[in-house]
Amino acid sequence: MWLKKILPQMKKWHLAVKIIPILVGVFLLKLVFHKYNLEIVTLNALFTSLIAAATFLISFLLNGVISDYKESEKLPGDIAASLETIYDEYYILDKNKWNEATRAFIVYYKEFLESINNWFYRKERTVDIIERLHQMNNYFAEFEGMMQANFLSRMKNEQSNMRKMIIRIDNIRDLSFIQSAYAIVEMLAFLVVVGLLILKVEPFYESAFFTMIVSFLFIYMIFLIKDLDNPFDYDGHGENGTEVSIKPIHDITKRILGEGK
Repeated sequence: MWLKKILPQMKKWHLAVKIIPILVGVFLLKLVFHKYNLEIVTLNALFTSLIAAATFLISFLLNGVISDYKESEKLPGDIAASLETIYDEYYILDKNKWNEATRAFIVYYKEFLESINNWFYRKERTVDIIERLHQMNNYFAEFEGMMQANFLSRMKNEQSNMRKMIIRIDNIRDLSFIQSAYAIVEMLAFLVVVGLLILKVEPFYESAFFTMIVSFLFIYMIFLIKDLDNPFDYDGHGENGTEVSIKPIHDITKRILGEGK
């Protein structure tokens, strides 16, 4: 029980844990540079300007990926709502006119729900999901003479909305933010860390302390931006602190797959 409470809280530290080996390497390099008198740069305005420039570019990148991230947070819930609406219309039809067509549709629908879940974890290709979604039209064609036109129209509208959201998610997770901006930020961060390694500040423990703090901030922010840039990067290992929750998809899947068992 206590693990269920602790594990969600630990997710927020996954990036900090991830960069610990890099920080250990930076600290060991700082010791080597100090021991062999390789700290040849004194603190000056040019160095602080370099840090300010790197900070500005990191802020620019962060602002760019945050807009996509905020949109991404809504998409799983919107997909779940569309799935729920389609199921509601089917449920009414099944109650009124239970027949071979409605039985076939619920079998297809449950398989589609499983495919959607697998697709989020990259166990199915986007082109296959789009094709499965297109196959829903076969059942809609059979429903035309069995239900009111506005009910069927609502189902087709939700089908169209899902198609748009699936394609949007595919674009977000496959297309990174401006690559040239990433390159310059990574280069500046590298130069800042190198500058800290060769920066001479007395006493040494102050120099080591500030080297570690500034290195941690820059490295952490770069890793954070890359994680935010792809909020659907589950790859079968579950969700961490920077991936958007697909709990709404899981919830509707568990409920509908559990019905009739």
